[in-house]
This record gives sequence, C-alpha cells and structure tokens, in this order.
Amino acid sequence: MPDQKTHIEVKHPQISIRYLADYMAASEQARRTIIRSCKYQPVARIVQHDEAKRAISKFIRSGRSDISSLQSEAQRLRDRMTDSEFDRDVLDYNADYIDRFAKVYFDLNLPAAEILAPGKSTAVSLYGTKTTCETHFRLRRVTKTNKIRVGAATLRYAKGKPLSLAVGEWQSALLFGLLSLPGVGEGTEPELKLCLTVDAYAGFCYPAPTNAVSRFRNGEAACASIAERWPNIPPPPGAII
Repeated sequence: MPDQKTHIEVKHPQISIRYLADYMAASEQARRTIIRSCKYQPVARIVQHDEAKRAISKFIRSGRSDISSLQSEAQRLRDRMTDSEFDRDVLDYNADYIDRFAKVYFDLNLPAAEILAPGKSTAVSLYGTKTTCETHFRLRRVTKTNKIRVGAATLRYAKGKPLSLAVGEWQSALLFGLLSLPGVGEGTEPELKLCLTVDAYAGFCYPAPTNAVSRFRNGEAACASIAERWPNIPPPPGAII
C-alpha cells in the first residue's frame, strides 16, 4: 500500500501578500522556509480564523463602541456543538481571537474614513508569481477638494505575539501597491494612511509607509525571483507528495 500523501505541490508560483510581507522582512534562511511552505502545502487540516475575521470585520464596519456583541460571539463559538476534536479546537481558537481583539479594540488608531464591506479578494500576476490578497474591510474618504481616496485593511493575529513593525509596514506597502495597479482599484486613488494592516492581538494599525511605492517595486522583484526559483524548490524533509 503506497504511503499516504503529506503535502500537495502547487505547480505554479503563488504567494499571498501576507506571506510576501513575511518574506520581505525575513532572513534568507527564513525566506526559503516561507517559499517552500507556499509550494508544498500540508494535506492535514490547519486551523483557520475565518469565523473570527468575519465577526471582527462586521463589528468594525458597524461603528459600534460596545464590545459586548464581540464577547457574545466568542461565547457562541465556544458553546457550538462539534463532531471532532479538531473542529472544537478551531472554534475555541477563533473565540480566543475575538476575545483578544475585544480587549484591545479601543487602542486601535483607525483613520477617519468611511468603513465599507471588504469586497472580493484580489489576485494578480506579478512577474510570473500569482499574488493574492484578502482584505477584511475597505476605507473611503472624500478630501476637502472633493477627491475620493480609498484603502483597505487586512487583519493579522498570532496568539501571544504582537506583529512586528517590519512585517506590518511591508504588508501595508504591498497592499497600497496592489490597489495602485490598473484594474485593481477600479479607477480610484489609494491613500497611504488608508492602507492598513491591523494587528488584532496588539490593537495597532500599521499604515502604508511613505516609501510604499519603492517597497512594492522591491516586492515585484522578489516575485520575479520566486518565479525563477519555484521549479527548483525541494519539498520539506520527509514529505510525501
């Protein structure tokens, strides 16, 4: 009987801006690990935070200041019946995510802007690498001269660990660059301070830095390098493809 697969090989170069931000801020050794994990994805199920991100996005868009609804949602997840230990862990981790965000919500430094639904995920090809971006809410403001400026925000969370400044700024810069591409921003002009990476653990927003344009170009160059290296990236030790 053949051994059971442990990983699925992604044939064509692909990375999310979340992992591209990690990549840009990482050492060369860590970069190899990041790209390997993008090419060889584990078959085993991984805990996702979809429930928490939906709840937090909805709460932020509601404009509420009463966090009791967040706390109620976390408890609802803990009370939900499950069929497996893994499903129980998923709901509990999502509840922890929501509870932590509720504790730091009032520390958020969100810009003054209209907060809208996230819209569709973005996927573009950057120099041969498919680059994807999931946002959790969009931002929009009208300037004093009646010009429309837009942005988007993406949530990040690691239990017990604040997001680093380096990664937060890289991710926001990459987000700004993507929104600046033809056909992505639908003819609107993105604004640095409206392109945010939100650390749901620490309660801090990282806006795109002033050098976001040059950072995005560096990100594009990294995507070109990833595309070139992709065919020669070996699987993890012991992996069964």
